[in-house]
Amino acid sequence: MSSAAKIRVGIGGWVFPPWRGVFYPPGLPQARELAHASRQVTAIEINGTFYGSQKPASFRRWHDETPEDFVFSLKGPRFVTHRSDLATAGPSIDRFFTTGVLELRDKLGPVLWQFAPRMAFDEAGFAAFLELLPQQLDGRAIRHVVEVRHRSFAAPSFTEMLRRHRVAVALVDDDNYQAFEAITGDFVYVRLRRCREEEPTGYALDALDGWAERFRRQSSENGHDCFVYFINGAKVRAPAAAQALLQRLAD
Repeated sequence: MSSAAKIRVGIGGWVFPPWRGVFYPPGLPQARELAHASRQVTAIEINGTFYGSQKPASFRRWHDETPEDFVFSLKGPRFVTHRSDLATAGPSIDRFFTTGVLELRDKLGPVLWQFAPRMAFDEAGFAAFLELLPQQLDGRAIRHVVEVRHRSFAAPSFTEMLRRHRVAVALVDDDNYQAFEAITGDFVYVRLRRCREEEPTGYALDALDGWAERFRRQSSENGHDCFVYFINGAKVRAPAAAQALLQRLAD
């Protein structure tokens, strides 16, 4: 796997009016924004799936409008993660995977399950949730990553549990929450949330150099695919940050 490990860098979504005339060329039709964005970055994290179901036709269109080697990560629905009893999430998980997600085919990347900041670690409940996640559907391996923010998840039992299920934990670079840096799956998933508007590339260039080196090491030495998204912070700078990081990785 090490020789084939890839580093993908992207943004959250593609519909964001402040990008028009900056990231998107002036006058570009909105219907062409995904086609343009997917040729400037190598992955996109879709947030809309967190709030509600999408149509199979939408997933097919997204597949067809993007380059062959492009990847979409999807946020799993909040109806799964934002509940008091995770053991009851099975029907909602099953429903999510029957909404057309697999229409993305080889462009389906990891599914991100994001938990509320107030949610504390309950070992039995979280173990039950992990058991519900499908590892394969229609002959296609499904990769899962969790984003947790409560400090109680900084427990060895949580890390061990994820490793047993081969589920990754997202590393989130954020001012407000603790970063979880354990490698628990066969890939690395990073959400960079400190873009600053006064910085043309979102992150300072030396910071981007440091992230690039870190991802190169994970990819070449450890054989881990890396999925890196510039999310929120000064969102207007996210495309420039992603492009600057891709440039460093190409050098």
